[in-house]
Amino acid sequence: MSDLNIAFIGNPNCGKTTLFNAYTGANLKVANWPGVTVEKIEGKMKYHGKTFNLVDLPGTYSLTSYTMEEKVSREYIMSDDVDVIIDVADASSFERNLYLTLQLIELGKPVVLALNMMDIVEERGMEIDMHRLPEMLGIPVVPVSARKRTGLDILMHAAEHHAGKPHDITEHHHHESPTIEPICDDDYKANIKLHSKHHHYVVVYSDEIEEKIDIIVAMLRKNYPTLKNYRWHAIKILEEDSHILKKYPLDLRGIVDKNYESQIINQKYDFIQEVIDEVLVNKDSKSATTDTADKILTHRIWGVPIFLAIMAVVFFLTFTVGDFLKGFFENWLESFSSFVSSSLISLNANETLISLIVDGIIAGVGGILTFLPNIFILFLALAFLEDSGYMSRVAYVMDGIMGKLGLSGRAFIPMLLGFGCTVPAIMASRSLENKHDKARTILITPFMSCSARLPIYVMFSHIFFGKYAMLAAYSMYVIGFAVALLLALIISKIDKKHNVNDLLIELPEYKTPNARTIAIYVWDKIKDYLSKAGTTIFIASIILWFILNFGLHGKVINMSDSFGAQIGKWLVPIMATCGLGYWQIVVALISGVAAKEVVVSSMAVLYGITNISSADGMTTLSNILSQSGFTALNAYSMMLFCLLYVPCIATIATIKHETNSHKHAILAVVLQLGVAWLISTLFYQVGRMIF
Repeated sequence: MSDLNIAFIGNPNCGKTTLFNAYTGANLKVANWPGVTVEKIEGKMKYHGKTFNLVDLPGTYSLTSYTMEEKVSREYIMSDDVDVIIDVADASSFERNLYLTLQLIELGKPVVLALNMMDIVEERGMEIDMHRLPEMLGIPVVPVSARKRTGLDILMHAAEHHAGKPHDITEHHHHESPTIEPICDDDYKANIKLHSKHHHYVVVYSDEIEEKIDIIVAMLRKNYPTLKNYRWHAIKILEEDSHILKKYPLDLRGIVDKNYESQIINQKYDFIQEVIDEVLVNKDSKSATTDTADKILTHRIWGVPIFLAIMAVVFFLTFTVGDFLKGFFENWLESFSSFVSSSLISLNANETLISLIVDGIIAGVGGILTFLPNIFILFLALAFLEDSGYMSRVAYVMDGIMGKLGLSGRAFIPMLLGFGCTVPAIMASRSLENKHDKARTILITPFMSCSARLPIYVMFSHIFFGKYAMLAAYSMYVIGFAVALLLALIISKIDKKHNVNDLLIELPEYKTPNARTIAIYVWDKIKDYLSKAGTTIFIASIILWFILNFGLHGKVINMSDSFGAQIGKWLVPIMATCGLGYWQIVVALISGVAAKEVVVSSMAVLYGITNISSADGMTTLSNILSQSGFTALNAYSMMLFCLLYVPCIATIATIKHETNSHKHAILAVVLQLGVAWLISTLFYQVGRMIF
């Protein structure tokens, strides 16, 4: 049982998760919110002998919710589960972050404002008046730096101290009310009442809106006497918030004649401007390097080529540095395999058992583990780009192109995540407001080349393309990207039900990536990779060894008589058109449905190569394939097919879960199989005519 439940909320890219990680480290629990498919992230921490439960809520710009994630954040904030709210604001983009802060204060819950990235504010030569700001907002304000881990203890002390103390009113706010000449007694009373509101509430609206708030508050008190914070609910009713109107219906005829949302928003921003003018010193003293960098990186013409060039550098590092480190893994695996084999022989172990362990498990799982350095470098580079603030720019740059394809720029965010892993990329489509946008994004995201395919590219490009290996592998990412966009265009032409929304995305300040945040991100991805090697690939290697060593009449001497060979031979005529008419290749591709890395481990088992990723292993595989007529043309067709064909089992399950439709999952499988076969066939057949 926790002594205190603390909710972390803030705009996207405000450093909220970095701050959350600073308190909890890797001690996180990820689950879905009850009844919805949005992840909740919880962490425990000890503070002065007490246990605090921290909840990291999805990023949101306001409590006016549109997407599923924003709705979840709002519902949790409004629930009785929260003892105190820590509102994390990016101090370097203070003006944009204060709108959510004002909404939270109006909600009436205990709020502590954590001004994050104060180090960036100082770097830009700016200062924030930390005495006047809490006076104007009526809540505790604590300057912190999640990157440098400063101010963390003070922030948690403030959260503990102010838990249970609502901040919907303040005695510290002395915002001057407009001067109203008392014409009659009623006007004088109204003026006194308005002045009283300015003394008690942080944000006071125009006379017209305040009058309507008072009337609605009186109605709410009469109809819903147990309701908490009547003022906040009255404001949401004036904004015609559908959730509040449905939950607390009132007869508002003659009271509310229009939607007051835009007026309320504008008046909030008027107050925010007052706050900025009073508390932010030297605002324009130093031009942000962000603005200068964005003139180049988000350029209308050069933005996309620059993104492609940056990704090319990422894959150059993945190959050069990754391959250097991979050599150590290969040597270790070779020694380990020899040791296990000789140990089993000395123990007079059964020949079948030795074959299962050495040729099945070690060759399969070990072959995948040797690619770990390449995967590590890829995730390290992606984490660096994400934490620096660049990835948000890519979605912004792509907004125009995505709009022409019937999607918003926000749809490109899940696609970007697809470079890492397709499962969280599919889950990220929840951020899309339009259900048609979401359905189309889910269909095209699996065409983005995930990290699981990287071992396939590394192996085949090294064997068949020599010094052009990196270029051959990088082309897969570009082709996957292009195919996804082309399909989006085709689907938008077929499905006319699209409503493109303008992209609203925070472009954070560029900053030096936080080593701790990157370490947690990379370790999480590597852990998933190792977990897959120890479960999915382990089981797949055993199953594959079995179907390749047994047939209708028991254990076979010649693998071509096995169950696996028979299955592969049935499909050879279909795959021959795309240059993959080899039963071993077909079996490897089928096994790849479990996880794309299994294609490599299957090749190791199929061709009996213990250390397939080593120089000797690749040479052996090259000789075997070359003798059967498998050329560089076949190899590139193989890479294309692996890029585009059926997503892994986990992805298929995620598609079904997110769409709540078996039909959608089946459509995704059929679409990818068809596209993979068609493009590989076209490439191979045209290639044969040219070469």
